[in-house]
Formats: sequence, structure tokens, C-alpha cells
Amino acid sequence: MKITTFIGSSRANGNTEILTDIVTKNVTHRRIYLKDIMIDPIHDLRHDMKGFRPVADDYDQIIEAILESDVLIFSTPVYWYSMTGLMKNMIDRLSQAIRDERYPELKEHLKTVNAIVVTVGGDIPRIKALPLIQQFKYTFDFLSINFSTYIIGQGRRPGDVVKDEQAVAEALLLNEKLKMESKSNAH
Repeated sequence: MKITTFIGSSRANGNTEILTDIVTKNVTHRRIYLKDIMIDPIHDLRHDMKGFRPVADDYDQIIEAILESDVLIFSTPVYWYSMTGLMKNMIDRLSQAIRDERYPELKEHLKTVNAIVVTVGGDIPRIKALPLIQQFKYTFDFLSINFSTYIIGQGRRPGDVVKDEQAVAEALLLNEKLKMESKSNAH
């Protein structure tokens, strides 16, 4: 089982990454920090006669990681009741990617992938992060990705998420599940 984690925070070692670290502890996975790669915003040419054109940025790394993965973990803090701009930019570009003739297998592969969302917010996140979860759900439904689960944590100051006993317990359970699935797929 191959796992890719997309870290959508602009801050290194923030609460969302800490919670994601609990989920992925001792689980082999690839980690992509969206803040460290160049992803241009989408130039929507769906209805242009020539369609989308190749973009000279790092987005192919995203597609290649998706194509190599069985599980995708989307790790993003709650920003204004949604995902970060870094994460949203990556998601927006999927509109182009699913039409990219260089990756004809992408749409079919997405049907085989399981998605997990890990998010942390500071102000009543189990309520205020629900629009973010719903946004991911609709995105995954559109792409025929199985939305396995999500974890919403609370943390205002750096490191606060470890005080959220519910989120930590959910992350530990998910970690055990991922480790068991990794072992069963290795045999």
C-alpha cells in the first residue's frame, strides 16, 4: 500500500502537521509540502477550442504521486472555514489534470484511491471545519475517490493540538489501521 501525504500548511511543524505525524507514525509514506513546490493557479480553458495547455510548474509531481498511491492524505489547517490556498490551488488544478492527455489513466486510477483528510482549527473546529470536510467530500465524489475518513483537531497556538485528546485518539486509531493495512498488503 502506497500512501502520499499532501501538507497544505504554509507553516512548518504546525498543528495540522503534528496531527498528521501521529496518523503516519511508523507508516511508510511519501510527503509533499505544497509550500515548497511551484503550482500555478489554474487557467481554466475547458471551453477553449484548444483546451488546456501544459504549464511549466511542478504540478506533474502531484499527478505522479497520485498515480503511485493507494491512499492520499490531505493535511490542511482550517483557513476561513476551508482549506488553505495552497491546498485549494492543488485541488483546482485537478480540473486540468483529469483532461491531460499525458495521463489517460488518471481518472480510472482515482476510482481506486482512498482519501483521508486531517485538519486543525482554533475556533470550535468540529463545527466550523465542516464546510471544509463537505468541500472535500464533494470533490472526492466528483472524482470518484473513496472518502475513507477525516480527523478534525483543535489548536490555536503551535503545538496545542496534542492537548486535543479526541483528535489524538482518532489519529492513533487511524495510525493503527494504516499500519495493519500496510502489513496485510505487504504479504
